[in-house]
Amino acid sequence: MLFGKRKRIVKRILIVEDEPLTAFDNEVMLADMGYEVVATLDSFDQAIALIDREDVDLVLSDVRLTGKRSGVDLANAAANRGIPVLFSTGRDLPAQAKSKAIGCLKKPYSERQLKNALEAVDKLLGGETVKAPKGLELFPPADS
Repeated sequence: MLFGKRKRIVKRILIVEDEPLTAFDNEVMLADMGYEVVATLDSFDQAIALIDREDVDLVLSDVRLTGKRSGVDLANAAANRGIPVLFSTGRDLPAQAKSKAIGCLKKPYSERQLKNALEAVDKLLGGETVKAPKGLELFPPADS
């Protein structure tokens, strides 16, 4: 499209975050960027129940969640349903997390870093070659 904006692949985002202030900040930033926040949840069980009944284009998830199951468990379950997961964490990411997620945005991050990360993920999902912006690590698909 000449001189136009490309269409977003990611429009509807589920936030799964155990820290209320971070969850609220993400909600506000995503809404300001024009994304639809499907819900903001803090546990694996709530997230799975929601993605089984709602259309979700991307899960933005912390690694540590409320309850016994982690964001890594969520990434595995979401991948089985064809839904990409972008981790957002200040912790070291377990190695097994990289095989099921599309990437990881390191906390703390700014609104600009979140915006750039989501744009990079959207392009990657659209089949484009992407250079990861500051604070974002992208994971190659398991079949590459």
